[in-house]
Amino acid sequence: MTSNDNSVNIESKRSRYHHGDLREALIDAGMELLAERSVEDLSLREIARRVGVSATAVYRHFPDKQALSFAMCKRGADLLAEQSQAAMAAAGGGVDGFDATGQAYVRFALEHPALFRLIMTTRPPAGHFAVDVSLVSTAIRQLRENVAALLPPTSSPERQQMAAIHAWSLVHGMAMLMLDGQIPADEAIIQSISRKDLVG
Repeated sequence: MTSNDNSVNIESKRSRYHHGDLREALIDAGMELLAERSVEDLSLREIARRVGVSATAVYRHFPDKQALSFAMCKRGADLLAEQSQAAMAAAGGGVDGFDATGQAYVRFALEHPALFRLIMTTRPPAGHFAVDVSLVSTAIRQLRENVAALLPPTSSPERQQMAAIHAWSLVHGMAMLMLDGQIPADEAIIQSISRKDLVG
């Protein structure tokens, strides 16, 4: 690619992001870079260069790196919830669907390791007021609903909550062990996730 090609790409991006969608473009660029490196190695200036705008333009939407990281986490959490829903639907719901959502959780972590770690460790920036600040709230709400559907109708809310905690702990623990190289990232292990292990 020539320097002239670079100029054309930058000008094209500037034109595309000039009218209203710069915020989403910055999140897109952050997600792209996060697929290549850890969040510690990201900078707002680099993201600005990727999009083709000045650093000043970035600060109009994200005052600091934490604010952009939180926006990226929300995007990632939505993606996790979508993949969980798709896995449930593809498996036909019920027990098989429940197992599939646990497997989807681990696969998501393996496919997006830096994003997964970011989702699990990021808190809202100062001044961010939200009723539910949990970045995985949608996915966890789905998990609780799925657990409740598999337990006896007479199960107490406390029993449902504990079952959901155990289910999340199992798949999260498996994901982290695989990411940290403590156990192999083996599809056979992922497919062994079952309702019996998740809710008893």
